[in-house]
Amino acid sequence: MKQLEFFDIPSPCIGVCESGARGYCRGCFRSRAERQYWFQADDEAKRLIIRACQVRKLRFERTQNGQVSDPEPQQETLALISDEGLGSTDT
Repeated sequence: MKQLEFFDIPSPCIGVCESGARGYCRGCFRSRAERQYWFQADDEAKRLIIRACQVRKLRFERTQNGQVSDPEPQQETLALISDEGLGSTDT
């Protein structure tokens, strides 16, 4: 059963639109494909993107504090986006 949404899921953009060393936005931690796909995505996809951003941010913060020695690989984009043909996971 699909969850009813009464409000739009807002973009995680915080206005810091720069790509980091791994290709993710330094502000919201979305990949380029995720940023481009945002307005076409349904609410379920948006929730998945936001969750992936939260995980990336946590991993980034841990690497900055020296807690994790092996950072996330570059541009690991959600399979949902590549299945739709809206982005590439090969970067």
